[in-house]
Amino acid sequence: MSSTVDRVHSFLTDEELRSCDSIPEEACQESPGNFFKNIINGTLTRLAERIIHPGITLPWIFSALGASGIWIGLLVPARDAGSLLPQLFVSARIRTLNVRKWVWVLSAIIQGLCLLFSGLAIQSGNHTITVPVLFFLFLLFAIASGVASLAYKDVTAKTIPSGQRGTMLSYRALFGALLSVPAGLGLLYFVRGTDDVWIYAMLFYVATALWWMAALIFSRIVEFVGATGGGRNPWKEAKAGIGILRGDRNFLKFLLVRALLFLVPLMLPYISLMGRQDDSVGMLGSLILVGGLAEMISSPFWGRQADHSSRKLLQISCLLGVFIAVAALILPLWLEDRWLSYACLGLVFVHSIVYSGARLARKTYLVDYAPKEDRSTYISVANTFMGFFTAAAAGFAFLGQSGFQWLLLVFAVLLILGFLLASSLDEATHRAE
Repeated sequence: MSSTVDRVHSFLTDEELRSCDSIPEEACQESPGNFFKNIINGTLTRLAERIIHPGITLPWIFSALGASGIWIGLLVPARDAGSLLPQLFVSARIRTLNVRKWVWVLSAIIQGLCLLFSGLAIQSGNHTITVPVLFFLFLLFAIASGVASLAYKDVTAKTIPSGQRGTMLSYRALFGALLSVPAGLGLLYFVRGTDDVWIYAMLFYVATALWWMAALIFSRIVEFVGATGGGRNPWKEAKAGIGILRGDRNFLKFLLVRALLFLVPLMLPYISLMGRQDDSVGMLGSLILVGGLAEMISSPFWGRQADHSSRKLLQISCLLGVFIAVAALILPLWLEDRWLSYACLGLVFVHSIVYSGARLARKTYLVDYAPKEDRSTYISVANTFMGFFTAAAAGFAFLGQSGFQWLLLVFAVLLILGFLLASSLDEATHRAE
């Protein structure tokens, strides 16, 4: 069994062309098994994220519950700010742990509980309080997600060689997208033509089960005892982070590029709601389906590109983001309402391809670039920086009330700036070793 795992692992990663110098020898021996456990874990979480997506499913559900545009516009900023801002305060604690996978496991259990209670809230039938309750639970979900993200990057850096991380992340996305296809088809063909809240509640319950199964799989990853960082308090951690930003200008430029790429997911709620011309759950199933197909097609290619040059993938993602913003700006002016649903599906397809690449690029660049001895601080600084940016970006939700066309124009200009900044970045390959 072990030899089969090793052979498949070598085939998927071109292992003979890659170095295992970035992790200890004992971890290298376990890396094939950890590679596949990580993929299974990621498949489950990515499917759960597709089913309850802050840019597609949640705007649709909030709209069905009668939520205003402000609530919908706040979803993506709340997800990112909630997950990123607290990380500077927990990273010091995580640094004191020599085995960090249990942080991810506990966070995943909490995320599942948030989704479970969200489904119960929807079935309560009191729509007046359901929307704020859902938003609050989503914020708690995001905070748990942020803690999990910090632990995940550390566990990945300890268990997977640097030349295989982008490939592994791409397979996580690929198989999660593959499973989202039957999920979308089920909504499209078996419950189409309805807009019943019990269906939305069931989506939350399915996502709950997926997160808890993912927690079980992640607990089986073999993580050896590693170095601890002494547990600086949050203020010392913040001071260390400021020192990093002052001394590493390339890292600061990366943070700016990453912040500007946040505009790509910020567009999605406005694009997906173009499809509300058709109010049935079947249309929501179509959106989940095309998003999954797009990620399934693009993920393997993006993963190889991220391992080859995550910097170039950051550039490509910025340029494609400009294309999406311009297309979303122009198409509603050209098309009649009855054609907007089809345009929406096409844009969501392209958007999913672009966001898949952007997500792989920023994750791979950060993990490969951050120095091994201070990786937790680099990651927490990066995520806290993004948290402040996304909290400020919540203002776009209010600006969108006066028309999202101006928003898309601003997004396009800022993503051009992101491309220029990405062009000036250093390559991250082997920098961390």
